[in-house]
Amino acid sequence: MDEKEVTRAAAPKEEGTELRKPHEMIVMVPRSRRVTLTGRRLYNALLQVSQSRLQAMETMPAADYMFEAPLPALLRTTGSSGEDRTAAKRYLREMRGLEVDWESTAPGDGLKWRGFSMLSEVAIEVRNGENWVSWSYPPTIMSALREPARWARIDLDVLAKLGSYAAVALYEICARYRDNPSGVTSRKPVQWWADALNPAPGGAERREWRKFKNERVKPAIEEINSETDIEIELIEHKLGRAVSEVQFAVRRKRGTPRARALAEGPVDAGLVLRAESLGIREAKLDGLIKEFGEERVREQLDVLERRAVNRKLRGIEHAYAYLRSLLRNGEDEALLGLPPAPAPLDGATVVESRPATEAMAPPSVPVASVPSPAPHAVGATENWLNERIAGLKREIAALDPVQRRGWVDRALQELAARGMLSAVVSRRAAQGDVLHGVLGSVLVRVYAEAVYGPGWDRASGAAA
Repeated sequence: MDEKEVTRAAAPKEEGTELRKPHEMIVMVPRSRRVTLTGRRLYNALLQVSQSRLQAMETMPAADYMFEAPLPALLRTTGSSGEDRTAAKRYLREMRGLEVDWESTAPGDGLKWRGFSMLSEVAIEVRNGENWVSWSYPPTIMSALREPARWARIDLDVLAKLGSYAAVALYEICARYRDNPSGVTSRKPVQWWADALNPAPGGAERREWRKFKNERVKPAIEEINSETDIEIELIEHKLGRAVSEVQFAVRRKRGTPRARALAEGPVDAGLVLRAESLGIREAKLDGLIKEFGEERVREQLDVLERRAVNRKLRGIEHAYAYLRSLLRNGEDEALLGLPPAPAPLDGATVVESRPATEAMAPPSVPVASVPSPAPHAVGATENWLNERIAGLKREIAALDPVQRRGWVDRALQELAARGMLSAVVSRRAAQGDVLHGVLGSVLVRVYAEAVYGPGWDRASGAAA
């Protein structure tokens, strides 16, 4: 039966741990040496971070463009522990010379790319006592990653729960068919499956199908069925008495649109990069995520980014302390430009002792006396502003590169004047990644104020 291909959908948000993995990159057959479980997980994390960056760029970056992320964040995204750090560093260095064959799972597609290096370049350096990874891809991989014609949705949260290489490789293949009407993968020869699920080059550990099935395939099926959002079943096709071809039945589990998340799941590396651009170290961000949850931290990081670049309000000296206050007390005070105050308990009045150096609300304007806008009005205004900002970003992206560079320089000058021009922001600007995080927020405001005037962010009908 011919497979019905999934049509291309809108790109997902930058944050999150979903990878749209191109079909031609799903089956990875090592040629030169063994690929470790940590290595495969780590490579998927690199792809996910890279894809989120590429989707936000209006044009393909230069061939020598280097992506970057903290190594600990990448490891946590994969579900790996700090104990894997040494192995990951060694694997990353080897990845440039590690050659693989990429195959498509579609019938008749066969081999797509032969003998490709997984990375064109990779570097590991220590920044402020922390390991950072920079990497680049061959141009063919870059193109497929940025605009995949067909892809499989791979959730790295789900992948992190699988404890064997065969389970990870089999899940990636089967995940592509979770919404396929046929409900089955393509039929492939048993040797094809052995090579696709094997971490070593063909021939090194090649065994007869019966033994390979018992040692690798059956345990992988059990893992996938118990730990992921799909259930699979092995289907064998015989030629005489011998099994000649194999495929898998695939069905989505009910009640699990995404995998059942662990109480403390992997952390998105993109979130760490956003926090770094505001001067918040990863170790401190970890503590906030453990206390408040990743989604809550992401929401309040949005608030902090908007607040940090608002010239009408005083600057934020300690971004981490401000973010922590937002998480504990909410954002009403932040939107007013006032330092957050503790929430009263059971209607009681709470008096907090504050350090003398901390700015306080003027006595003539008590916080309690400021009326809060109606929830529906706040929601309508926020939705309008989000759409307005998205439109401005499209305008900026469409500018002539020389013009855009002028606006970027103005944004960088303002960040420098406010003491917010970090090394992370400077590197992103140099690489052309200018519409993210605090740099993107300042760039939009600088451009909008000059082109549309100081009222660019207000709409009289937005809250109606």
